Amino acid sequence: VLDQHYPANLRLVPNLPPFLFHRGPLQPQDARSVAVVGTRNATDDGLKRAARMARGLVENDVAVFSGLAKGIDASAHRATLEAGGRTVAVMGTGIAAPIYPAENRPLAKRILDAGGALISQFWPSSPPAKWTFPRRNVVTSGATLGSIVIEASSTSGAKMQARIAAEHGKQVFLLRSLAAAQPWARKMLDEGRAVEVT
Repeated sequence: VLDQHYPANLRLVPNLPPFLFHRGPLQPQDARSVAVVGTRNATDDGLKRAARMARGLVENDVAVFSGLAKGIDASAHRATLEAGGRTVAVMGTGIAAPIYPAENRPLAKRILDAGGALISQFWPSSPPAKWTFPRRNVVTSGATLGSIVIEASSTSGAKMQARIAAEHGKQVFLLRSLAAAQPWARKMLDEGRAVEVT
């Protein structure tokens, strides 16, 4: 259910699901997109960094993808909308299921009202489950040119996002503050699988 303009980023990426569902229009400009991701348990500095990064992407005509989770994801979506940019949420539930987490239901509505989209690999009525959120990282990586990780512990789904994006041959950007705090991030940089950014 992707339109003819959209699959350019997706065609050569391994392990993607056979189809995606979407609410809201997909646009050719979505091919010029970057994922901004990070922990749900974000610090105040992390939330500010996510917002600043999203605004910088909007200023450069880049669509911002994220996962509609609380924390870093929500901050990136909100800042993109406030800057007048385009944002797409990659869901860990079906697109017709109640938005999870419930606190982000108004944010999902704002995304759709602004002309953005919600996309999911799961059957439209699928509820949230522990296994669905890690699986959606494959789509978040595959649908974008690269991923920027703002804050993420060694057990965070955003760490998995960085690994998957590197495996997909996508660009991985790790914040300097993340690399200073997390050995896994420093290791990715040392191995040349990611680029440090501020």
